[in-house]
Amino acid sequence: MVLATAAVAVAVVLYRPVWRVLRTCVTIAHEIGHAVVAVCTGRTLSGIRLHSDTSGVTVSRGKPRGFGMVLTTLAGYPAPSAVGLGFAILLGTGRQTMMLWILIAALVVLIVVIRNLFGFLAVICAGAAAFAVSWYGTAVWQGVFGYVVTWFLLFGGVRAVIELWQVSVRGDGSDADQLAWLTHISARLWVLVFALLTLAALVLGAGQLLGLQPS
Repeated sequence: MVLATAAVAVAVVLYRPVWRVLRTCVTIAHEIGHAVVAVCTGRTLSGIRLHSDTSGVTVSRGKPRGFGMVLTTLAGYPAPSAVGLGFAILLGTGRQTMMLWILIAALVVLIVVIRNLFGFLAVICAGAAAFAVSWYGTAVWQGVFGYVVTWFLLFGGVRAVIELWQVSVRGDGSDADQLAWLTHISARLWVLVFALLTLAALVLGAGQLLGLQPS
């Protein structure tokens, strides 16, 4: 089952028509990463918007520069992979029900800070799917769903960074461009940092899911 769900997740991430739709799930995790770090660094979270083109924006109030702003901006792209790694650890230790309820709780909290209709509907749909599986699904279906979601976040986090690499030279205001402005370090170097973090999460997460690492 672990290998089969990994194959499904890879197919979803690589098949562009499906990826264009489900990439919003990666964006949700991305914006959660910005929001959590913003709050942890003392910034005031104003809201999150998710768009139909799978982009998103998290608005927080605080100093426009400084270490807190750097960490907040840095958190987005590694966040889906970090969430995937956390879920992999839970699944690797047999806590699939806990993994599902953590997912649902995070989406419920997210609804409070969503500031547009599309974002609200996207989060509601994701939460409803997770709730339906956790409440009505058998242990087998809960496991299948949990593994697919986890693999999808691990692989999807890597693909999102690859897409960022392809556009990072345009100066279009991406997280890498904002980090370049904040730190005077090349946007491409920041993309490489994202790549290293997401690949490390993929390797560690795969090790947990496949039972190759101690839990």
